[in-house]
Order: sequence, then C-alpha cells, then structure tokens
Amino acid sequence: MAKKYIDIMDTTFRDGFQSVFGGRVLMDDFMPAVAAAREAGITHFEFGGGARFQSLFFYLNENAFEMMDRFRSVAGPDANLQTLARGVNTVMLDTGSRDLIDLHAKMFKKHGTTTIRNFDALNDVENLKYSGERITHHGLKHEAVVTMMDLPPGCVGAHDVAFYEKTLRKILDTGIAYDSICFKDASGTSSPNKVYETIKMAKKLLPEGTHVRLHTHETAGVSVACYLAALEAGVDGIDMAASPVSGGTSQPDILTMLHATKGMDYDLGGLELEKILSYEETLKECLKDYFMPPEATQVSPLIPFSPMPGGALTANTQMMRDNNILHKFPEVIKAMREVVEKGGYGTSVTPVSQFYFQQAFNNVMFGPWKKIAEGYGKMVLGYFGHTPSEPDAEVIQLAQEQLKLEPTTENAVDIADQDETKSMAYVKNILEKEGIVINDENIFIAASCKEKGIAYLKGEAKVNVRKIDRTKKEEKVTVAKSNGDYTVVVNGQKYNVQVSEGLDANIEVKSVSPATPAAAPTQPAQPTQPTQPTQPTQPAASSDGVEVKSSLPGSVFKIVVSEGQQVKKDDVLIVLEAMKMEIEVVSPCDGVVKSILVKQGDNVEDAQTLVIL
Repeated sequence: MAKKYIDIMDTTFRDGFQSVFGGRVLMDDFMPAVAAAREAGITHFEFGGGARFQSLFFYLNENAFEMMDRFRSVAGPDANLQTLARGVNTVMLDTGSRDLIDLHAKMFKKHGTTTIRNFDALNDVENLKYSGERITHHGLKHEAVVTMMDLPPGCVGAHDVAFYEKTLRKILDTGIAYDSICFKDASGTSSPNKVYETIKMAKKLLPEGTHVRLHTHETAGVSVACYLAALEAGVDGIDMAASPVSGGTSQPDILTMLHATKGMDYDLGGLELEKILSYEETLKECLKDYFMPPEATQVSPLIPFSPMPGGALTANTQMMRDNNILHKFPEVIKAMREVVEKGGYGTSVTPVSQFYFQQAFNNVMFGPWKKIAEGYGKMVLGYFGHTPSEPDAEVIQLAQEQLKLEPTTENAVDIADQDETKSMAYVKNILEKEGIVINDENIFIAASCKEKGIAYLKGEAKVNVRKIDRTKKEEKVTVAKSNGDYTVVVNGQKYNVQVSEGLDANIEVKSVSPATPAAAPTQPAQPTQPTQPTQPTQPAASSDGVEVKSSLPGSVFKIVVSEGQQVKKDDVLIVLEAMKMEIEVVSPCDGVVKSILVKQGDNVEDAQTLVIL
C-alpha cells in the first residue's frame, strides 16, 4: 500500500527568519540556501508577506518586491511560492482600504507569488471576504485560514473545536472561493488532542478532496506531537523549517519530522534525509555570522498562559534589545495573560499578538491599565472587526476615554474606506511631494510602511542587523550607529558595556563590567516577580526652563515643534517610537520651546531630557 503523500511547505525564509531573527536577514546572505533547498527537492516555500514584508524596509534597507523576484528566479518557475496575508490588514498592522487590499494581491502576483495564505486574527470571516475575492481575482491560489491557540487556564467562550467549526462553517456559508484550508496556530499552544479533533471535524465538514493544512510552532514544546496528531486525523500538508531557524520559536525541523514519522505510512514531500542534511549545512554556513537570540532556541512552559507567537516573540525581544530594556521581557510576558483574558480572545497572531504585547508592555512600563495602546484599544472597540468574545467592560470604557473613540460594529474594511489617509490619492500626493516616482510598487510601499517606507524610497533607510564579529569573537550589536548600554558576549561570558558612536566601524568600549542578571538577555521560560511599574517621568523645572523627558526608551520618530514656538499644555512636542508604537511626548505646561536636544532617528534612554521649555 502506497504511503500517503503529505505536502511540505518550507517556512525557513519567511516564518523561520521572522521567528528567530525578527525578520532581519539580508537577501545576499540567504539566497545560496534557496538554491540548496531547490537541489534538495523542496518545491513549496513560504517566501514573503507577513512581517517579512515590512522588516525589509524597516531594518534591512531592502525592497521586498525585489527580494521576491530574486527568490523566484532561484527557486524556479514551477515552485509554489507562498506568502502570508492578514485579511483586511494584508501585510500591514492597520486595516487597508479596498484599493490597497486589491493592490496587495495585484503586486504579489506580479512579483512571483503562487499562493496567499489569508487569515484574520479575530476569526471575523467578514475580514476574509474582500481580501479573498481579490486574491482569486488576480489569479492567485487562496488558502483560507482558521486561526488557533489555547486560552489561558480558566477562560472559556472561544478557541475550542466548536468555535473552529463555527468559523469554518461561516467561511463555507459566505461562499469565499478557496483552494485550500489551513488551521494556523502561531503561538503553538493548541494541545495535540484539540488539533486531532479539529482536523477530524474539518475533514468531515469540507467537500471531499479539500486540501487541509496545519501550521504550528515549537514555542510551547508540543509542535511535533500536534503534527503527528494532525497526520493521524487526515491532514494533507504541514509546515516545517530548516536548522538553524527551526525549533524553538519556529516550526519543527524538517529532519526532526522525517525522523518522527519513520515507519509510518506518510511520505513527507518525497524528501530524503541526506539531501535535507546537505541543505541545512548550506543554510548554517549562510547564517553563521548572525547573532542567534538565546530566547529563539528555547521552548517555554509559560507560553500557554500568555500565548506569544514565535514570529512576534523574537521581533519584540530584538526591539527591546535595541532600546536596552530586554530585562523587562519576563514581566511583559507575565502581564500578557491578563491582557488576553480581557481583550475578547482574538487569536495571538499578528496584528493582535502585537496589540497584546504592546498593552502588556504599557501595563509594565506605565502601570496596569494606565495607558491603553492604540491598537489594543481599537481592537476592543471593534475597529478591526468583531472579537470572538465580548472584551472586558472596564477596558472598553478606558479605551473609549483615552482614544476618544466610540465602540463600533461597522465592518473594518468599510471604516478603512472612509479614512482619507488610506486612499490611493492620499498616498500618491505624498509621493509627489517627496519627489518619488509614482508607480504601484511605491504606492504600496508608502501605504504599508508609512514614514519608514518613504525613508526607504528616499534613500534614507538604515540597516539594523545583529552579526557576530568573529575577528573579535563578540557580538556586533548593530550595523546602525548608536550610543548606549549593551550586553555583549565574549568567549561565552556576558558583559555590560557602554559604547560610543561608530558601531559600524570600530567599537570603542567606555566601560566594561560583568553582566548583572537583570541586564543579561533573559529567557522567557524563566518567570520572575514583576518589579514596580515605571511611571512617566515628571518634568523638572530648572533655572534654564522646564525639562521635558522621555517616559521610556525608544527612538525619535518625529519632532512636531521647532525652537521658539509657543505651545499649550498637552500639545504634542515629539513622537517617540517603541515596540512598533508611537508614543507622544506632550508639553506639561504652556510655554515656549527654548531648545530641542534630540533629532529625528536618535535613540533615547528612559528619563532623557528631550526638550527644554
């Protein structure tokens, strides 16, 4: 009897890079591994979309469309190249208008995509209708998704088999065209038994012959068990990655699954152990100089309590490293549990996972529920769609008061269509003012990446990756110039260092001391007791004027005022960026801007003076 053929998608170059390096891998470095994967017999790749679209513009000074074209040329014309899209959000963190949703599908088809995996983090099927329609309209295969996770203990009302059946029935009832169905667990928290029962349910409900897939992560330590359960239930495809970007926060390794299914009646993509071994050796050589975040290689028993996706976990820890606050990570993860419990049970996958993390971050840095993160607040108020359960009433009230928005039941795409800033005309006007060529690619880059997309198109983007300087056997913290305190590893020993300008050339060490436990990169699997939350720094009056200070570490995103300008109390002076959030620094009083002590793009520390009034 022939073994059942299981389609294997190699997620190495999208989800693997995102889950381990926060998406920060340069295309020149990994293209040889794509050729090696092709030689090993891999024909189905996840090669773009999701956070790997924005990350190229944000951190790599690379064009995601050019990367996709190059990938296609290496992988070959017959490869199934797949991307990830977030329904009405496409590859953005915010909702897109119908024009932008259509442009997303059009551009991804133009640049080599075969299949788009299309999900909504809230499992609001209304958010899949128009996006799915445009995917099929432009000649792409549409993989419709039900997103999964386990709720924290004691929570009920969603994310059980009955909830997934209800969601799947809605997809079928709305008549959305699809080529395959995927159950996607970005946090890897679903139990093997729930996976088994869910796949069995889907196989009974869907028309015979429907291709059903499972996607999960190793973050909670049960991915192999979940894949084996899915295989037993009749799944037709699973996703895996190649070492060194497998396991931990990523998908299980291809070699691991080949080993786990030995002696069973499954043919995993026709793949052979020795050929995959050769491919993985090539990939390791390609990535040997990249700094491997310790948390990326770990599994955590805490993740089922605070479901943080692998793809978001390392992106967030890398940003915390950039801002010298990595020691706060265990507190933020612990705080996430309450945020999930009160947020309406949206699946912890981008963008909702980022909303959860941002709110947990605010609860740690500013005090519990003192500052509602914009994305989280809009989610509980209904601006991204309908949450699976009703969010906490007090949190809804806080979001209303702080964001000055009323709750809504209007469809997210209709709200986006009413927003002038999400129109094609608005984006074209920005490009024209900046002297940038107006074409479909540039319109989508500017619309999806906003100011950072404009900076890229103007040639002002910076490269920010982490590599090991092997001549010194230490981490080269960043390619971009920066000052600050860092933890580096020298011959296995962690040290706290203060560095000055010029990290892209030679590191000047101002001071070195053995790393304290608080400053070392902290493993998410090791819970710590939360410290007292950091409160916003109060302005200090001096003979020179009133000092306005930052309330947390970050970078200067925008300077709103100029020296000599009169301001009123609560006027916005500067906008900081931290953890993909824009944090407004407002005037504590009426006054005149005497001096601005920072410039756009500067990294700032907690309580650093930014402006003097």
